[in-house]
Amino acid sequence: MSHLGARNLTVRRGGRAIVDDVSFDVAAGAFVALVGPNGAGKSTLLSLLAGLTRPDSGLTLIDGAPLDRLTRRELARRRAYLPQNPRAEWPIATERLVALGLTPHLPAFGGLPGGMEPRLTQALEACDLAALRLQPATTLSGGELARAMLARALVGDPKLLIADEPISGLDPWHALDTVTRLKALAGEGRLVVAALHDLTLAARFSTHLMALRAGRLAAFGPTGETLTAGLVREVFDVEARIQGSGLTALVDYLGPAGA
Repeated sequence: MSHLGARNLTVRRGGRAIVDDVSFDVAAGAFVALVGPNGAGKSTLLSLLAGLTRPDSGLTLIDGAPLDRLTRRELARRRAYLPQNPRAEWPIATERLVALGLTPHLPAFGGLPGGMEPRLTQALEACDLAALRLQPATTLSGGELARAMLARALVGDPKLLIADEPISGLDPWHALDTVTRLKALAGEGRLVVAALHDLTLAARFSTHLMALRAGRLAAFGPTGETLTAGLVREVFDVEARIQGSGLTALVDYLGPAGA
């Protein structure tokens, strides 16, 4: 997968546009931070891009082909989706939860092929879960479960990763580790699209910024050029000062706009 595109994506609920005529193109190697206030339509847009929600109009393209032409198995092999506020309903071992991410790559019958065991172990270790691999998933803390779901998304080596608030509930160390990992995945040639609320982490780690307000695309482009005090004011109704760039960037909130 080398390209993701949206063409006039629109979703309406109760007569209101939740996602309103959104179009963009982005290529592999990008880490796109999707930002916007609560209720802006971020989760709905990510669900559209992942093929989990059908638009009322418009379409999503993967390498130029409409997403709805892919079979479910083909789509699952090419993209992984990390939902917001994940839950574990069954007391299966953490390693079994992570291994579910390999399902699109498994034969119809039988267990986990031996050749995939190293990949599973690598995903557990990468997300700091090696010591928890046999612990029931229902006993994990919120942050531990979030890391387990990230490991599940990554274990299948997807070319496209779509993540809805992947650092929600994580402590500072694991939040930094997660965004560093997402940037590294993009650096390896994958495409990452993740909703983030922390604008400083978005400024430091993402390559591109996509901003939504009331379902519409307010801005999209390279992060260093797109994330400005004017954009923060327009999208969040907050005055901000943006200092530095790259890993030294800092977004400092000064107060409500117009106060």
